[in-house]
Amino acid sequence: MAEIPPEQVDSQYKGHAPLFNQQTPGASASASATARNNESKTAPRKGLVLDKDGKPCRLCTDAASWRSLTKQAKSESTPDSKANISTAMASSFAALAAASSSSSSPSPSTTTPTDCPPDVEALGRSTWTLLHSMAATYPEKADSAQQRDMRGFLTLFSRLYPCWVCADDFQAWMAHPSGRNQPRLGSRAEFGWWMCEAHNEVNRKLGKKEFDCRFWEERWRTGWKDGRCD
Repeated sequence: MAEIPPEQVDSQYKGHAPLFNQQTPGASASASATARNNESKTAPRKGLVLDKDGKPCRLCTDAASWRSLTKQAKSESTPDSKANISTAMASSFAALAAASSSSSSPSPSTTTPTDCPPDVEALGRSTWTLLHSMAATYPEKADSAQQRDMRGFLTLFSRLYPCWVCADDFQAWMAHPSGRNQPRLGSRAEFGWWMCEAHNEVNRKLGKKEFDCRFWEERWRTGWKDGRCD
């Protein structure tokens, strides 16, 4: 789940505390254990990620790393054997992950055809568009049934999201023991701001610029006041 417009964040907003990375003392041991358990399946950002079955996860990996993986796998197998390619992909994962994390210069970017399966970044952009749009069309004042439906959706979404690493992270964030990250669903304003905060925490983790949540409605619901969206 990636990409939010790189508008400059107001200095006043920068004072807001991070959300995902704050832990209560009691949660630290559990979080550390989870991190260690996932460590063997995940590579550094923009690297390769293994699925829970131990095979490379296409929807968890960026396009450039996936191309590197398949290129090496094909070079190590016979041209006509899909089984050999799959085996070679799995066996070469560790070496490729190490190479991608230690490389001093990024691989040349190659445009991926639009009719190919999405990588983790394309999936993330599409997902954030959907989630922010849902917040933008949420009732101005939500009744108990509407709040229950949205809470149910977010719970299922966090379990079923195709990138399992992202899904686990989102679940862990929402389940913070303090309860501070629970969805705020009383109104459109609350939900839209909550979604913006969730997105900004992912941006922080990825080293991307944060979005000033004061403008979330202009970005996702009404359009910018300068008329650029009209």
